[in-house]
Amino acid sequence: MKYFILIIYLIISINFPTSTFSNEQLILRLQSGGNIVFIRHALAPGNGDPDNFDLKDCSTQRNLNDQGINQSKKIGDFFRRNNIPINKVLSSEWCRCKDTARYAFKNFITFNALNSFYDEKFYKFKEKQIKDLKKFIKDWDGKKNLIFVTHYVVILEMLNIGVSSGEIVIANKNYNIIGSIDKN
Repeated sequence: MKYFILIIYLIISINFPTSTFSNEQLILRLQSGGNIVFIRHALAPGNGDPDNFDLKDCSTQRNLNDQGINQSKKIGDFFRRNNIPINKVLSSEWCRCKDTARYAFKNFITFNALNSFYDEKFYKFKEKQIKDLKKFIKDWDGKKNLIFVTHYVVILEMLNIGVSSGEIVIANKNYNIIGSIDKN
């Protein structure tokens, strides 16, 4: 039965745009594993980073508010409730991403290729970060899902799609978007 559902899913995915996929179809796809999942950090009010930004000091950064913490927990509940297999959770080194990953998944590791390059002082790292991220994805051969908790600019650069805070975007290793789920 599982293979029948996967075959039907493949037929549908070839013939219809991803925007027609329901959450149920996306859940089936996630349950089958092998996807790249980009998650924009949960709600952290503001824009960019403060002038006194220090990567090692969360008090100098934009952080999740209560709504962002709850949103992060909903993301984790979504993955647990639907028995979605996870290979790894990788997060930007920014506190708002680490906190999103911590509240959602508990266990994660940081990966500097997922860091923001929105502000001018970090833009100089963009090319190397994207190169490193693409290499990581190319070398990844997991059967479960690979989760990236990152920033708007990274997702935009990798998938050419704008996302809201806490939005989950599912793609394959060729960066083709399968669909998205907004956990607001």
